[in-house]
Amino acid sequence: MNRDPVEIFYMIVAFLFAICVHESAHAWTANKCGDPTARMLGRISLNPIRHIDPIGTILVPAIGLYTGFGFIGWAKPTPVDPRNLRHPVRDDILTSVAGPVSNMIVTFFALLAMQIMVFTIRGPLSDTSIVHPIYSLLAVFVQINILLAAFNLIPIPPLDGSHVMRHLLSESAQRVYDMLGYVFLMLMFFTRIGGVLIGIFEIPFVVFFQLLFPRLMHSLY
Repeated sequence: MNRDPVEIFYMIVAFLFAICVHESAHAWTANKCGDPTARMLGRISLNPIRHIDPIGTILVPAIGLYTGFGFIGWAKPTPVDPRNLRHPVRDDILTSVAGPVSNMIVTFFALLAMQIMVFTIRGPLSDTSIVHPIYSLLAVFVQINILLAAFNLIPIPPLDGSHVMRHLLSESAQRVYDMLGYVFLMLMFFTRIGGVLIGIFEIPFVVFFQLLFPRLMHSLY
């Protein structure tokens, strides 16, 4: 799929920032809940080098970009030792959802910055406007962060959403669930199922931000 090199650059910048915020949120929340493992490994950081996973951060996004599936992927998993958590079930869920929540916070501030630009310019932003590159980058930030949050909330191991689902299962069922999760994850990337699931999980986020920033979101979705 042919894409504008500038657009690809924006997507890379937005994706790297999104996964850094996402994993840092996991690490920060785990530390607050009693497990300092990720913090001690330097994972509360916006330095991409600390979070890059060769497959999830480089190979999968490249394949998604080439095939048109979407610029999606993941970072190196944040290590969490559940034995250190003060309330194992509650804190595991909180630590897991912290990642997608952080992406929603980034989305909100990106949209807010875009809204301020529109009010400041007091008119449509032309391609020759001095703030147009920043506006375009922020628009990609919105799309990538919503995509990443929706993707991670799908209840398929090892995605964040599975940490909520697995606590509803027995120990033996959890083992099967975790084992089959990687199979379903591969099916997502090689069939149309992935696009459908991500689209479904994106809907609540898109609707929520459409209520807050209707005109901006209408131009993006």
